[in-house]
Amino acid sequence: MALDGALLYLLKQELFDAIPDARVERVYQPSKEELVLAVRSRAGSRRLLLSCRASSPRIHFTTHAPENPAKPPMLCMLLRKHLTGAKLTAIRQPGLERVLFLDFDTTNELGDHVALTLAVEIMGRHSNLILIGEDGRIIDAVKRVDADMSSVRMVLPGMRYVLPPQAPGRMDLTKDEPSDMVAALAGRKDEALEKALLSLLLGVSPIVCREIAHYTGRGAALRSAALNETEQGRLQFYLSQIKDILETQKGRPVMVTDVAQGKPIDFSFLTITQYGTAAALTPFESYSELLDGFYAERDRVDRIRHRAQDLLKTLTNASERISRKINAQKAELLQCADRERLRRYGDLLNANLYHLEKGMPVAQVDNFFEEGNPPIRIPLDPAKTPVQNAQKYYKDYRKAQTAEKILNEQIAKGMQELDYIDTVFDALSRADTERELSEIRAELAGQGYGRLAKGGRQQKAPAPLKPLAFTSSDGFPILVGRNNQQNDRLTLKQAKGSDLWFHTKNIPGSHVIVCTGGREVPARTIEEAASLAAFHSRAKDSAQVPVDYTPVKFVKKPQGAKPGMVIYTTNQTAYVTPEEALVERLRDKG
Repeated sequence: MALDGALLYLLKQELFDAIPDARVERVYQPSKEELVLAVRSRAGSRRLLLSCRASSPRIHFTTHAPENPAKPPMLCMLLRKHLTGAKLTAIRQPGLERVLFLDFDTTNELGDHVALTLAVEIMGRHSNLILIGEDGRIIDAVKRVDADMSSVRMVLPGMRYVLPPQAPGRMDLTKDEPSDMVAALAGRKDEALEKALLSLLLGVSPIVCREIAHYTGRGAALRSAALNETEQGRLQFYLSQIKDILETQKGRPVMVTDVAQGKPIDFSFLTITQYGTAAALTPFESYSELLDGFYAERDRVDRIRHRAQDLLKTLTNASERISRKINAQKAELLQCADRERLRRYGDLLNANLYHLEKGMPVAQVDNFFEEGNPPIRIPLDPAKTPVQNAQKYYKDYRKAQTAEKILNEQIAKGMQELDYIDTVFDALSRADTERELSEIRAELAGQGYGRLAKGGRQQKAPAPLKPLAFTSSDGFPILVGRNNQQNDRLTLKQAKGSDLWFHTKNIPGSHVIVCTGGREVPARTIEEAASLAAFHSRAKDSAQVPVDYTPVKFVKKPQGAKPGMVIYTTNQTAYVTPEEALVERLRDKG
């Protein structure tokens, strides 16, 4: 699952051909390790995504433009200063190295022409995006690397740019002949053929090496030093095929999908056969479309998770604090359970005052609360009179009785608070945009769990997000809340009394409203709305999820309840298994 030098070689020409004479209109930095260049050419406007994320370094055009932060980072401002209005003159690649150089022609403050280069280094955790001046020195980089981080290659402003170090002895399919590569294998250590190819060939990913080995051995495992003449011939032929693809730019962008799980597992510029029937191939029109489709969803999830770290920390800390408090209260409540013993001690002392005296450490009396009146020893305070000792036991009894009532109330409130935090966790897990995170952040701040922003004062609040909108197969509008505050607005203000309300039974999730318009709701719409409620809940990946539904007029919010918390009556329950395909089919595309 790596963007190798060979695919980058094919992508390079595709990018440049798509945007001839392109100029940079705007520079965005959606996250710390991503840049988006909005470019315009005779062919129109495009968005070029450059990422140096360790898990997904890449460059390609994108239609899934990430949401930008409200305030651009300092590096983004620097890049805007240097690149806005710059003309893209070339895209270069040294051999099959996983490095692209984007050359720009621009003007400085004095109006003089200046040549700048943006280096896109795609090398796993060492990936980087580096702006280089015409003197060959680094202006700045997304990832600065000092001597403490690397003794091999530093990347700091003012230093001269040098290529990443190359492994010796690698062979380049754009320069070397396949026959020489086959011969070179014989002089290397004996190992699995795919591993030998990976260490010999420059810019070729593991999936391509496995495919070469698969073709060479007809599916059988081969050793690099034990190839017979026929196998060497097949190896040389396949290497020649790849060389021809690179020279003629005739590769085939394909995504490899696991048939059982339905999830993308890899991509390549070759037809992949090594997985047999366990994988399906999806062809794409271009390499940009391939990479955009492969990485878009995973990066969206990673990006939102990164931006939600402060919320996760707030919720986790609050949950742990409340849980500790509840456990302590439950332990204290157990002690209160023995309060009847205190009252009985007081009664027994009062009944035996006639033979008790001050200074006695223990009173031994007959226990008339038990059959046979067995003797019982009651601890006394020698400094108190028998009457005072009895009163002390009565006082401790009343104290324990009061504490039990208070503790039960506090434990119930704590459990309700944990349930509320659970609903926020659920809403956070389904948040797709920064706006949704901002609403959750504001909700928590309003409940006393955090601040709206550093500095304490929030700027003008954006308009609240609208609920997710769907239409049932029978034509009924269905609305789904995104978070607790939106759930309240949707159920208590927007919905009419005759509309139907849905929610997963005893499971955190969204409020779902079927707008009936006074009409009777068919069973199919009820099932679809219940499926939407199950899908937008913690039970998304479960089967036979119980979903309660009732007319909105039977849904009430208790006074002082947390956002999203309601009570309801006169409900029915449907059992459904949520399906993403159904959700996408019902989603309003407007």
